[in-house]
Amino acid sequence: MPVSPIMLSLEGRNETAENDLRVIQFQHPTWIPAHVSLLSGTWKKHREAVEEIVLRHPQVFPGYVQGSRDFDDLGHVSYASEECEDAWGCRWENLAPGMVGQAVTHPLADWSALATYEPPDLLAVDDWGVPRDWDATARALDRQQAHGGIRAGGGLYHGFMWMRLYYLRGFANLMIDIATADPRLDTLIEMVLEQNQRVIDRFISLGVEYMSFGDDLGNQVNLPISPAAWRHYLGPCYRQMYGACRDAGAHVYMHSDGDIKAVIPDLAEAGVTMINPQIRANGLEHIERICRGTVAVNLDLDRQLFPFATPEEIDEHVRVAVATLALPEGGLRVSAECAPDVPLANIEALCVAFERYCY
Repeated sequence: MPVSPIMLSLEGRNETAENDLRVIQFQHPTWIPAHVSLLSGTWKKHREAVEEIVLRHPQVFPGYVQGSRDFDDLGHVSYASEECEDAWGCRWENLAPGMVGQAVTHPLADWSALATYEPPDLLAVDDWGVPRDWDATARALDRQQAHGGIRAGGGLYHGFMWMRLYYLRGFANLMIDIATADPRLDTLIEMVLEQNQRVIDRFISLGVEYMSFGDDLGNQVNLPISPAAWRHYLGPCYRQMYGACRDAGAHVYMHSDGDIKAVIPDLAEAGVTMINPQIRANGLEHIERICRGTVAVNLDLDRQLFPFATPEEIDEHVRVAVATLALPEGGLRVSAECAPDVPLANIEALCVAFERYCY
């Protein structure tokens, strides 16, 4: 059965927070929130030239201060290092600094290691071993609220559930585990789920109103496993985690790359109130059919188009997406991630189109 809607109060919110809630709660927002994400590699490549674009478009980049960006700072260790290890014991390699790397060694590739394997304590450290300061997190949530914002939490690294399973086992091994219904997979899933749930419960105890999650569930075409297998192994995990958030009165945002249209209804039933699907992998017509007016969408525009399109094609891409999914009641945000291979003219075109069709 679908979960009951959450309607957080709009009273006392700042303009942006009120509009964001109106979007996700289908309460007639004033504008469609639009965001251009520039990867650290994009900043490093284009430097002052891309900063000039940012400064020309304060609606798309609110609050940006000239000179505040270190163009050579690649940010998170998974973007900056050629090789690193996460808190779970997975070794990562990065062949293109400024882009995220990938896990190349897997501590549980051999099931014999499971009996003695100790997962990280995710209440003490994050997925990369960085110590957590829950007092600081509580103060940050209080500041958000004091400034009229939404008490928004997360604290789980992108790839916290499904992807973590193949980080630990290796992708091919995990596919075999699912195909053969290996009972040891249930033990692994429970271990990962338990650590995630502890973090979620701590955020709930701090009074979060909105929790964001990221887990890439899809391939370029279809899920990597059957929808039936997904519902058997993964569905209960998301229902438990997202259900806890919804029971506490918190909205649930989920990013997920790839073709996920087969399970978007399942995710909505599990508690997701805003889904972040990719337009190319899922198809605009499918996103419209499944989501429009039902579950709020933060539409991930076509990253595979951006490097090759003309500015005019970028404008048309944004126009069609907004015209297809927008409703007066709300339910739509749009976002565009720009890697280093996106021309500056197309980054500018995205900003102009967002100002034209969203604001």
